[in-house]
Amino acid sequence: MILKVDLDSEVPIYQQLRDQIVEAIAEGVLTEGSALPATRTLAADFGINFHTVNKAYDLLRQQGLIRLSRKTGAVVVPAVAGPPFPSEWTARARTLLAEAVARGLPADEVLQTCRSVLDSFVTTQRQKMP
Repeated sequence: MILKVDLDSEVPIYQQLRDQIVEAIAEGVLTEGSALPATRTLAADFGINFHTVNKAYDLLRQQGLIRLSRKTGAVVVPAVAGPPFPSEWTARARTLLAEAVARGLPADEVLQTCRSVLDSFVTTQRQKMP
């Protein structure tokens, strides 16, 4: 898994890390049991504060995507959509879709983009199945 950080982005670094890890899980690059790099190692690789990586990992833990342990570090957990997830996801999707509409994107284009992105994750995971 290759992570990239844009230090000039308006998106906070911890959010960039979190988002890329989520995408790697969705693409099947990171699967159940996959270990993530140690926070200090990842921080040193990017030349950022290790608390920034801790924040990204803690978000992923809170969202049920990884388990943190002193013994094993950060590890991807099985995919389980817990009770609060559907409503949280819907709220985030609503905001993103509202932004697309507010910026004048036609509904057809928004739906086509959503389908294309979703299909790319599904296709990638199918290709990785034995």
